[in-house]
Amino acid sequence: MFVDQVTIELIAGGGGDGCVSFRREKYVPRGGPDGGDGGHGGDIEIVAQEGVNSLTAVAHRKSWKAGRGNHGSSKNKRGRDGEGITILVPPGTLILDANDDYVIKDLVNEGDRCIIAKGGYGGKGNTRFKSSIHQAPRKSTPGGDGEKRMVILELKVIADVGLVGKPNAGKSTLLSRITKAQPEIADYPFTTKKPNLGQVILDWERSFVMADIPGLIEGAAQGIGLGHEFLKHIERAGILVHLVEPAPMDGTDPLVNFRSIQQELVEYNEQLGQRPMIVVVTKAELPGSEELQQQLQAELEQNVMLISAVTGQGLNELTNHIADTIKESQASQEG
Repeated sequence: MFVDQVTIELIAGGGGDGCVSFRREKYVPRGGPDGGDGGHGGDIEIVAQEGVNSLTAVAHRKSWKAGRGNHGSSKNKRGRDGEGITILVPPGTLILDANDDYVIKDLVNEGDRCIIAKGGYGGKGNTRFKSSIHQAPRKSTPGGDGEKRMVILELKVIADVGLVGKPNAGKSTLLSRITKAQPEIADYPFTTKKPNLGQVILDWERSFVMADIPGLIEGAAQGIGLGHEFLKHIERAGILVHLVEPAPMDGTDPLVNFRSIQQELVEYNEQLGQRPMIVVVTKAELPGSEELQQQLQAELEQNVMLISAVTGQGLNELTNHIADTIKESQASQEG
């Protein structure tokens, strides 16, 4: 099961109390204070780790509570620190405060981490309060409370390539043909309800990760349907591949559909309009596909590819073109 958003409660451990104690040893008539400090409470840390590809494991546990620090004891013994918790999430996870709705941390890359709830400090034992004028203090302090907060973990799929287009544009079929991914494929709209990832391997030194983003509809940028949930994944894709089908099942105009999706992307995030994009006409085996290709080329004044995931036409050319575009995009960013 793919989970891309979950709300959880985090409770860091409280600190242990400081101890009030005095030395009681034979032949030491005036044993001074020897109460130790309490241990610190355990922290809760969230870490992005490769290989974790969903928030499913986190979703199964709504409340996370770290260990409390032990109390201090006599002979100046400090209490043991409470056991902390490390929550592993996929790279690309956004941590938001559930109450005030602000971004706490964006864990983009593997190894990114954030102590999201700090454990309470241990209390001070009475040894800490000894002074030249106060030789036998009976004072100690309690351990501090651990932080408690509600957070939202939101996964934005990180991929080199994001496939966009109307429902039934052929995104899932293309992904299944050029990767080992096995997305659900059917003739009805909205077959894809969650992003699917697959790795395209061209040779020993060229590969990229492709994400099949669920089909967008008009009004997606305003949250109509599941627009926001789908569009957030597109933000993290390095380049976009816009698939346009020549004969939509609902009888709509392919050119109008193409413009509609482009508009939705820009309305949601203007930067998506500047993202490198490859436009592809799918289902080349259908009548009207070549005519649509020519119309798009004339409108965009750029090359538009023509493929068929059924016959395999143009797939090698497309994957090589994607690899070259990724390389050029990375080079321009480094420059």
